[in-house]
Amino acid sequence: MVQVRVAGVALDSTGQHVILLKPITELPGSGSILPIWIGAQEATSILVAVENAPTPRPLAHDLMRSMVVSLGAQVTAVEITRIEDGTFYAEVSLAAGSAVHRLDARPSDAVALASRTAAPIFVDDAVLEEAGVPDTLVEEDEEQRLAEFKEFLEDVDPDDFRG
Repeated sequence: MVQVRVAGVALDSTGQHVILLKPITELPGSGSILPIWIGAQEATSILVAVENAPTPRPLAHDLMRSMVVSLGAQVTAVEITRIEDGTFYAEVSLAAGSAVHRLDARPSDAVALASRTAAPIFVDDAVLEEAGVPDTLVEEDEEQRLAEFKEFLEDVDPDDFRG
């Protein structure tokens, strides 16, 4: 397992959201990066957590964090465990008392929860080997994405998240 961080959330050429996970030991623009395509609401939820942006009401992942804390548990780790037919799988490890529970999760939900609880995020070596791509991002691109996200937050409407 390789520990990673959220390097960013971007849009691909077709307008689909993609989360970018980067090994914590690698510098931006070097090594590899793991792109995982996710939904728009999950992308927003991850960015809100990473940027520590306030929301008028709790998002679903805020509720998950509150439930875990209220039950006296702790998210100890998130792992992207495998990829099958282009679908990524993840697990959330919860410690409750002396018990450890491993819960199946979508990677986007697992990363959104980890981003709110400061839990470490890991990717299986085989997943990074299979789906990782060379990191050719430059700092200017990262700054541009951050500016675009801040603009998005200014214009976001809470009704966009009602289901």
